[in-house]
Amino acid sequence: MKDFKKEFIYFICVVSAMGGLLFGYDWVVIGGAKPFYEVFFGIADEPALQGLAMSIALAGCLVGAMACGTLADRLGRKPLLVISAFIFLVSAYGTGAFDTFTAFLCARFVGGIAIGLASGLSPMYIAEVAPSHIRGKLVSLNQLTIVLGILAAQVVNFMIAEPMPAGTTVPAVDSWNVLMGWRWMFWSAAFPAGAFLLLACFIPESPRYLVMKNRIKEAMEILRNIGGQEYADEEVKAVRNTRKNSEKQSGLGLLFSHPFRKVLVLGLVIAVFQQWCGTNVIFNYAQEIFSDAGYDLGEMLFNIVLTGIVNVVFTIVAIYTVEKLGRRKLMLWGAGGLSVIYATLGTCYFFHVTGFFMIVLVVAAIAFYAMTLGPITWVLLSEIFPNRVRAIAVATCTFALWVGSFTLTYTFPLLNVSFGSFGTFWVYALICGAGYAFFKFRCPETKGKSLEQLEDELVDVEKE
Repeated sequence: MKDFKKEFIYFICVVSAMGGLLFGYDWVVIGGAKPFYEVFFGIADEPALQGLAMSIALAGCLVGAMACGTLADRLGRKPLLVISAFIFLVSAYGTGAFDTFTAFLCARFVGGIAIGLASGLSPMYIAEVAPSHIRGKLVSLNQLTIVLGILAAQVVNFMIAEPMPAGTTVPAVDSWNVLMGWRWMFWSAAFPAGAFLLLACFIPESPRYLVMKNRIKEAMEILRNIGGQEYADEEVKAVRNTRKNSEKQSGLGLLFSHPFRKVLVLGLVIAVFQQWCGTNVIFNYAQEIFSDAGYDLGEMLFNIVLTGIVNVVFTIVAIYTVEKLGRRKLMLWGAGGLSVIYATLGTCYFFHVTGFFMIVLVVAAIAFYAMTLGPITWVLLSEIFPNRVRAIAVATCTFALWVGSFTLTYTFPLLNVSFGSFGTFWVYALICGAGYAFFKFRCPETKGKSLEQLEDELVDVEKE
């Protein structure tokens, strides 16, 4: 009889999910520091340099995401989690400590590498250690820690910054915020990074990785700690059965071979759609969206906090529904619901509707995303790929996700100028409608199935 050790399972999954916490924290903390470091480095009137400072971490994300798969297979999941925590720690200190803009950019780039590593590695590790009946819930923890990291960064930035006189638009060069405040905003990330680095040393290696490396004795011990002897025997047997053809080929060559193309396309579409569905522009371009809806700066800041809180609350809802409703149904709800909301939002912009109803629509979009596409994307990406290509496949899809993030962020201002707010959200409504159709016919249900069972269903083994 299986005897799952829930305390042990939740401990190792929560520690791994701290990679998501730092992902969200490091990604957002720069927003609060922006007005102050721009004055310190003398780039307040240099749009190109401002854009470089904000986006350089994305270049690091792409590097980290692609390196994640190869390194996870060579070094193991646990060592790479420790390495990513160390990189977060070094980047947090360096970003706040450097006095030259070039060094500042280098530190942000390095931080982006850690984000790229953590964004793919944390959900992959959780999926490989979690029992199938609670795997979706535990992988969703990673998305919860991401949104908690975002909210924590916003709160910490607010607490660190000294109040400025009413009407201030540009902080004084000799103010504390400009001289030291922005530094402490970045340094604050060192505290969770240090905790992650310490705790990551106490979690085990992924047992599935160990079996793939023929370290059966070590894998059995970890699996016994997770679910007892019967569970360990079943899991090791299942993983070893999937290794029969794994010696033929490895890496990208195997991933892009014919048997895996169908599941790879599914993963790439899921990853890119999470960004192209358009919800993240609400966070990135909140000022434009809320000002077009008739709100001033003070009201806009309150609305941003409101969306952050909603993001956290409905991510928690996702954790409690993913095992009950299933992945496929939630993806369909997310794509279909956002399509309707964006179509309505665009229509309201077209007829110049302003006020509270617009906030309701924006909050509804955040809520739908937070309980569906946001967390479920990471659940599916961590589940659908076979053991032998999971690391490189998740890394490839994470890379595609960050490319999708870049194109979404870059094109929003262009769409907004060309089509107006109404046209932009109508475009997003069409994209979400297309996503709904794709998921209707191509997205499998993975709830309650072992990773090895999913491999049998999704990979065309006859053509290997």
